[in-house]
Amino acid sequence: MSFLWEGVCSVTWQQLVMYAVGAALIWLAIKKEYEPALLLPMGFGAILINLPGSNAIMQTIEGVGETQGIVEWLYNVGIGASEALPLLLFIGIGAMIDFGPLLAKPFMFLFGAAAQIGIFVALLLALVLGFDLKDAASIGIIGAADGPTSLLVSQVLHSKYIGAIAVAAYSYMALVPIVQPMAIKLITTKKERSIKMEYNPGAVSKRTKILFPIVVTIVVGLIAPSSASLVGFLMFGNLIRECGVLQNLSEAAQGPLTNLITLLLGITISFSMKAEDFVRPDTLLVMAIGLAAFVFDTFGGVLLAKVMNIFLKKKINPMVGAAGISAFPMSSRVVQKLAQEENPGNMIIMQAAGANVAGQISSAIAGGLIIQLVSRFM
Repeated sequence: MSFLWEGVCSVTWQQLVMYAVGAALIWLAIKKEYEPALLLPMGFGAILINLPGSNAIMQTIEGVGETQGIVEWLYNVGIGASEALPLLLFIGIGAMIDFGPLLAKPFMFLFGAAAQIGIFVALLLALVLGFDLKDAASIGIIGAADGPTSLLVSQVLHSKYIGAIAVAAYSYMALVPIVQPMAIKLITTKKERSIKMEYNPGAVSKRTKILFPIVVTIVVGLIAPSSASLVGFLMFGNLIRECGVLQNLSEAAQGPLTNLITLLLGITISFSMKAEDFVRPDTLLVMAIGLAAFVFDTFGGVLLAKVMNIFLKKKINPMVGAAGISAFPMSSRVVQKLAQEENPGNMIIMQAAGANVAGQISSAIAGGLIIQLVSRFM
């Protein structure tokens, strides 16, 4: 009992805060079913690594010396040394994506680009608030609305706020059904949200779907070499899907690989959620700036659609622009749900899906460009 009492007495108030953070993430995962595959292991890991003397991280044992815990080892191998886990996850994401709606309506790429504006708004805001360039850029990439991209960029740039950035990126991705409708309604009217759109896709050949990931990888690799691994792994996963001769591997990438990497990534991220590094006023600032990034992403896509409607005879439902963020497929489903609420029977899911997959590509490119630009000033 004395050991138990000593352990209880050694818990700091910062660790208690992290227990509460972990419990909140677990509650969101189970009760609200928000990204449970990520938030549950992140929440549990936040508790695990903040137990006094936890052997999940590095500890010193008398007579033995320092020993590396399992969570720290996973972090060093899967994220710290190679960024392997986020990149491997991109293979699974690529295998899940059907680029058909985007290839049928290539102008949807514009919405994917416009919905990255939150990255640059957040970066500038972070600089104004006193963060240095590498931290400001890492915080800004929360606006990519893509957890693996946010994690990889913050790791490559050696940000001090990896834990806060990861929690913000994945939490706000999970909260897209709450954040995006509020942002959309702020800058649209009911009439605009009720616009019906016709979907008459042209035929997209199998050859086009196979060539697309190859061409995108080459073009992006030449223009933005720092995006090559992000975009390349995403496109490789999609090539496995579309080639037609690797069905078993495609199913494995979409299911077992993605599930396993997501599980390991979630609990590995918790290594950067140690109380002494996480419970600080600037962490709250990171979370607030990340939320602003998501809101401005949504504004960017919606406002582009509204500007385009000035010149178009067949109007675009501005909510399609909001689906240009990278949170796939959640954002396109949110947009479709809003469309039906405003105008029952309105189907804009295919257009929204096209913008959504464009956002996947755009966020990976933006992540690489941020690394490339910031590295020139470091």
